[in-house]
Amino acid sequence: MTGHHTEGESNTSAARADWSARQDDPATRALLGRDADAFLHQSLSSPCVSTIARAEGIWIEDTAGRRYMDFHGNSVHHIGYGHPRLIAAIKDQLDRLPFSPRRFTNDVSVQLAERLAALAPGDGWRVLFATGGSDANEVALRIARAATGRFKTLSFWDAFHGAGFGAASVGGEATFRSHIAGPLLPGAEHVAPFHCYHCAYGHPGPDACGLACAKMVDYVLAREGDVAAVIAEPMRAVPVVPPPGYWKAVQEACHRHGALLIMDEIPTGLGKTGRMFAFDHDGIIPDIVTLGKALGGGVLPIAAVMAREGLNVAGDFAIGHYTHEKNPVTARAALTTLEIIEDEGLVDRAATLGAHAMGRLTEVLAECPVAGDIRGRGLMFGVEIVSDRDARTPDPARAERIYYACLEQGLSFKISAGNVLTLSPPLTIGRADLDRALDIVIAATRAAA
Repeated sequence: MTGHHTEGESNTSAARADWSARQDDPATRALLGRDADAFLHQSLSSPCVSTIARAEGIWIEDTAGRRYMDFHGNSVHHIGYGHPRLIAAIKDQLDRLPFSPRRFTNDVSVQLAERLAALAPGDGWRVLFATGGSDANEVALRIARAATGRFKTLSFWDAFHGAGFGAASVGGEATFRSHIAGPLLPGAEHVAPFHCYHCAYGHPGPDACGLACAKMVDYVLAREGDVAAVIAEPMRAVPVVPPPGYWKAVQEACHRHGALLIMDEIPTGLGKTGRMFAFDHDGIIPDIVTLGKALGGGVLPIAAVMAREGLNVAGDFAIGHYTHEKNPVTARAALTTLEIIEDEGLVDRAATLGAHAMGRLTEVLAECPVAGDIRGRGLMFGVEIVSDRDARTPDPARAERIYYACLEQGLSFKISAGNVLTLSPPLTIGRADLDRALDIVIAATRAAA
């Protein structure tokens, strides 16, 4: 079990140090020590907070036998861990065809491309596979350059689009940008995101400055005049939901100024928000969509770029020349994952359970002085921890104490933006387990007040 995500977090915080000191199982301490000695250290990854020996369904288990409901999962575990149908399909594919070199195709990869194209809104989509979300976003940027003849991009501060140089350039999280010496990708312009500090903490109210932020996108597109694409998360995984009409206004601005709209659905797509794609909530059809994380069913890494037919313009160039571009095993994992999501009705399930969770948290924590904004869509929701509810002052230290208190009770999740308890369970979770997790969060939050 790896650490939670707190932007700019310290690996030596008091709460973490206390937790680490209590890892008294010899096997756990030994493995943590080997990890610290073997890997390059980086924020959010190594050194780790604990270990993992097994993962099944909604559960992860450490080397000491302690079990945790995993409400983080790096957004890969939509169908839970080790879904029996998925494991059987992967094993069967390994026996049938384990690899496909470039310039050869295979039936399962074509099936997956056709299935993804059919899921997208409208007609005429084409697909390219990549090995991870960062790669997929960089392919999307290459397509936008080829299609428009422009090189500039517009994206949002605080966004995350991957760790590659191009993806980090259009991203807006300091953790993935500030350590890089020298310039990032030229032409990567940024604007404030929806739910910016001014909107969230300065002037609360219906939509506050949400659509004014959309007008800033229009303003920058007009001033720059030669932007290839706007790349964005349809719903920020912090989590933050866009105000009504925001994406329609941004899409109209893109159309006016000749820019493409790229929606990064890597953490939010495939039903997590209660719709197949998070942008479905907003009534838009983007030009390019990127998928990843859960596409491999929580077992294998695979990502995808989906582009409208009119963007099939780079056939003479290598825009995503990956060794595993049409790997039949990862393709089988993705195709089976999509079948499971559909056959088990997991998109509707996410909508129903998410509404239940949001309703319960909102009702029970309504008077809790340290619970600020409670927000989300589907099974991606969060509780903002504050020291002053009226001023909405973030309280990262208190949020971290709540996190470790929940971990003690068998619930793992992540902290986003320093002070937001971010809960993202598998779409397969049972109502009783969801309620048990909510009880843990509610009790820990109240105790921290």
